[in-house]
Amino acid sequence: MLMPILQEINAEFNYLPEDVLQYVARETGYPLSHIYKVATFYGSFSTVPRGKHLISVCLGTACYVKGSERLMEKISDRLEVKVGETTRDMRFTLKPARCIGCCGLAPAIMIDNVVYGKLTGKEIPKILDKYKAG
Repeated sequence: MLMPILQEINAEFNYLPEDVLQYVARETGYPLSHIYKVATFYGSFSTVPRGKHLISVCLGTACYVKGSERLMEKISDRLEVKVGETTRDMRFTLKPARCIGCCGLAPAIMIDNVVYGKLTGKEIPKILDKYKAG
């Protein structure tokens, strides 16, 4: 019962606001500590505000060996955010991913649910510009 509630809140706010989690605890009887345990276990949830678009840079072995760390630096520089941060306009959140399951496309990133593979730093500005427009 808790997961659908958290998913609905996440869909509405794009993160799980603390005051809303407190409300859920009061209304459902779940201890707030249990709700936080669930909320922080799953990578699809966040307890801090996130941007409209979530950029996950794969740092799995194949991607790392093929330069994903340089892609992370390029995106970080381009968006003027550090890893784990959200842009001031709340458009992008940049985070590392242990593996996005696309080793054959290394190095790869994922923006929302779209995978971009076999990337070089030159392609990053064009990809980000697509999301800035929309």
